[in-house]
Amino acid sequence: MMKMVKLALFVPILGVLAACTGGHGSVGPDKTRDRGTDKKHLSQLQAGIWIDPNGCDHWIIDDGVEGYLSQRLDKFGKPVCSGVGPATVATGDFKGGSPISDPL
Repeated sequence: MMKMVKLALFVPILGVLAACTGGHGSVGPDKTRDRGTDKKHLSQLQAGIWIDPNGCDHWIIDDGVEGYLSQRLDKFGKPVCSGVGPATVATGDFKGGSPISDPL
């Protein structure tokens, strides 16, 4: 009887662990590649600014399928900390490419 209980508990755990792999020995899906499922090219999307906890700016774009974030740098490669908003807040129409904000 105890073997049946252990087996009944082990099989679901094994199934959950098997679902965690995203192929190629990694855990989860590969998020380092653009899958090309966007309707618009990245250059056609509206960027906003997200302020990190240190007060520095990051470009942010959300097209509804994928999101993009990169640090805003000056011409010398130094972080831009403009103070355009409070820390950990995004400003601007960064969802400008998402289907929710596109007029029908």
